[in-house]
Amino acid sequence: MDPETVGVRWRLVVGGAAAAVVVLVVALVLAGGAPERQPEGLIGAGLPLSWAVPVLRLIADGAAIVVGGALLVAVWLLPASGIRAAQDAAVAAGVWALASVAGLITSAAVILGIPLSHLAEHASVAGELIQVRALAVSVVLTAVLAVVLSGVRTVRGARFALGLAALALVPPLLTGHGAIERTSFWSVTATTSLVVHVFAATAWIGGLAGVLRYARDRAAVERFSSLALACAIAMGVTGLLTAEIHLGGREEGWGLITQWVTTGYGALVFAKTIAFAVLVAVGWWHRTVTLPELATGSPAAFRRLAAGELVIMAGTVGLAVALSRTP
Repeated sequence: MDPETVGVRWRLVVGGAAAAVVVLVVALVLAGGAPERQPEGLIGAGLPLSWAVPVLRLIADGAAIVVGGALLVAVWLLPASGIRAAQDAAVAAGVWALASVAGLITSAAVILGIPLSHLAEHASVAGELIQVRALAVSVVLTAVLAVVLSGVRTVRGARFALGLAALALVPPLLTGHGAIERTSFWSVTATTSLVVHVFAATAWIGGLAGVLRYARDRAAVERFSSLALACAIAMGVTGLLTAEIHLGGREEGWGLITQWVTTGYGALVFAKTIAFAVLVAVGWWHRTVTLPELATGSPAAFRRLAAGELVIMAGTVGLAVALSRTP
């Protein structure tokens, strides 16, 4: 691989990571979900540890997206690159596992409101917390996934790993806003919708990253284009449904419309909706302009647009993490 290509890829990685972190921090501060300093005299987890929780969640989500995209390449989009994609997925799964372990520890300290140095003394109490248990399951699954991926050499093995990766995405989603009232029909609906939303986002963003990294032919890009359309539809429907339920629209009429400009959570929903609309427009441009150019042997326009699309997607992931931590 020539140095220029390596440089472009690293600039894309750094640009995407920067966009995600900046959007995360700004969204948390403006929407009211940012950690606050403890009043004088009170012992708490501390601001650095409190900020580490969403940042580690962002890292874990980013690694999960890389894993999902690489495995989609190995299983369906471009099986010829399966071994290389599986190796990349193994590295990303290791990052996912490490971020999940760190997220488990910091989340437990923040939820209990204690410094990290006191966590061992309260391990039994932390173990009773549903959020901690869910994160612990995720830690186990991601660790197993990293080990499995280190030995994957066939499409069948990649399929198994893809199923395991999908399973590892689920536990943290079962303790979010939608899971507060577990016996409520709307709670179950919101949680199920969120799971579908995250699966679709992982496939869409990860698939595009995989196409940019591995694909060299039009067929793989066209397969991804069909997948992206299905993911966009699923994300649009489930995103609006989940937001409307969380904003109380099921009880008060169209809560999403009235509250996305009057609450921090609603404002983030509005921002995420705008970002989604931009991504849909970019997808339409791909289908009508860059794919025909790709068919003529001119991939430059597709790659430039896809790189910009990935940066926007990275910012949207930052918005999603902020949304999950905003009242």
